[in-house]
Amino acid sequence: MSRKPVVAVVGRPNVGKSTLFNVLAGSRISIVQDTPGVTRDRIYADVEWLGKKFTLIDTGGIEPDSKDVILAQMREQAQIAIDTADVIIFLCDVRQGLTDADMKVADMLRKSRKPVVLTVNKVDSFKKFESDVYEFYNLGIGDPYAISAASRLGLGDMLDVVVEKFPADLGDDEEDERPRVAIIGKPNVGKSSLINRLTGKDRVIVSDIAGTTRDAIDTPVKHNGTEYVFIDTAGLRRKGKIKEEIEKYSVFRSVAAVERADVVIVMIDATEGVTEQDAKIAGIAHDQGKGIIVVVNKWDAIEKNDKTIYEFRNKIKQTLSFMAYAEYVFISAKTGLRVDKLFDEIDLVRQSQSLRVQTGVLNEILADAVAMQQPPSDKGRRLKIYYMTQVGVKPPTFILFVNDKELMHFSYTRYIENKIREAFGFAGTSLKFITREKKEKDV
Repeated sequence: MSRKPVVAVVGRPNVGKSTLFNVLAGSRISIVQDTPGVTRDRIYADVEWLGKKFTLIDTGGIEPDSKDVILAQMREQAQIAIDTADVIIFLCDVRQGLTDADMKVADMLRKSRKPVVLTVNKVDSFKKFESDVYEFYNLGIGDPYAISAASRLGLGDMLDVVVEKFPADLGDDEEDERPRVAIIGKPNVGKSSLINRLTGKDRVIVSDIAGTTRDAIDTPVKHNGTEYVFIDTAGLRRKGKIKEEIEKYSVFRSVAAVERADVVIVMIDATEGVTEQDAKIAGIAHDQGKGIIVVVNKWDAIEKNDKTIYEFRNKIKQTLSFMAYAEYVFISAKTGLRVDKLFDEIDLVRQSQSLRVQTGVLNEILADAVAMQQPPSDKGRRLKIYYMTQVGVKPPTFILFVNDKELMHFSYTRYIENKIREAFGFAGTSLKFITREKKEKDV
């Protein structure tokens, strides 16, 4: 499975990171919209340039408590970018000129050997700022590209260089048929303990300090003759970070890991219950149309009666209401309780993601659904759905041909989705619906 490259934007405060991010992201913002409990931090977005798609992440918003706040903040952002991105856009400001903080971060980026595109912002006239732009050659990280994010100048040249620097081996997973499973969740929820339980080895250092795991590693695990690859979103390697920073960091790491996975395990700590941070992290997997299994860990630590599991599941489902289709498993990574059941769930979700339904069968279900509940109408004009067909998998994607797109209310799409799920299950995967207008004479 080929994954999209990840591009991160790094730079001092007020150099225009958010402006650049918003201009490049356009309307393709991918965070879950209008979902209770999911903060609308626009941390990442899907962007396309010259037919090449990539995930853009904005590393802003981390504000360390430090005497030299700006440098500490930039270093933190640069570290996130180095750890998660394939290409880094280092944004500077022509009006503030070259600063000591820019120099120090450029050193970090140079040592990382990651491809960097040095971008100088707020250049609304190249003639006027030419000599100021050349000053940035002193950073020693390549040619500076002059842009104005606010005026949308120079962006094409910069993006040409960004996509040129994408690694050539991103598509190497094409031949790799092994199921890829990302494990995401808040720090200290037990991600590493689960990997250790699956492999039978103490592979990662686990301690009780949130965020002490080392870097993310792909771990192959064999079960019943099938090899699975588990992608662990390891957290910070530096101690003493404030909780908000660690949480923000775990969201960035999740974006990069989810991008590479077929199925995503969203881990929740049974002793803490479900939180807004869990919803934010789960929203990333939902947004990317991945297969999702909600794994409730530390289940051995919960006082239980015969109703506990149902009550707990319902509470989680309320918070994660935007992904009602997710599968649930209650485990203990520590004792091994139900860990083996995970493989059955992964296989089930993968089958759902690749399931194709014949057009004839789909349209029978559609005809029954329309007969049972009349499509909506507005000002005397009623929605007509002519037919539907499946056009893709991972996630299963359907096109509905209708007389008027405006009449296709979200609630009616949801109704048709439920009817399809009743017939075919599609356990653990989101379904995508595209509405297309067709004139009656074309049908």
